[in-house]
Amino acid sequence: MKLIVGLGNPGKEYENTRHNVGFMAIDRIATFLGVKLSKEKFQGLYIDTIYEGEKYILLKPQKYMNLSGEVIKDFVQFFKINISDILIIYDDLDTSVGSMRIRYQGSSGGHNGIKNVEQHLGTKEYKRIKFGISNNKKMDTKDYVLGQFSKEEKELLNKALDNIVPIFQDLSKMTFENIMNKYNGK
Repeated sequence: MKLIVGLGNPGKEYENTRHNVGFMAIDRIATFLGVKLSKEKFQGLYIDTIYEGEKYILLKPQKYMNLSGEVIKDFVQFFKINISDILIIYDDLDTSVGSMRIRYQGSSGGHNGIKNVEQHLGTKEYKRIKFGISNNKKMDTKDYVLGQFSKEEKELLNKALDNIVPIFQDLSKMTFENIMNKYNGK
């Protein structure tokens, strides 16, 4: 079983904010699969489904971003998911809007949601996709990440998010290293 997690903040007031890029990615995968995240467990909104003979859980933690790791840990323990079968999708201030980075491991880069994930999983070695939201140094970071994308930024982000379904499709037929080689730099 593979767990794909999109990080974000729950609630209407946070929809389409920079910090909710992970939720946006999960929504695109769910739409592609023709499913809705309709189940609730451990303060997470999820669906379990099968694609290409593999079982997947799509998850959007419903605790605030900086507590996401608690929800993920509960899912990992309950469903007995290996760390190597986890993919976390989230926003990254240090990457420009319209860019993404796919990695096996890395540091939190100051991202509080990722710090919490690492704390609760006990490792930095899990698969991740970071979508760039840039960094507006003129604004308070909290206000910036909880703000809306401009029209131009939304267009760039949508082009980057267009890669999430093909990446998902490739998960069942390619190594993660080949996926990194194929999509990093797009």
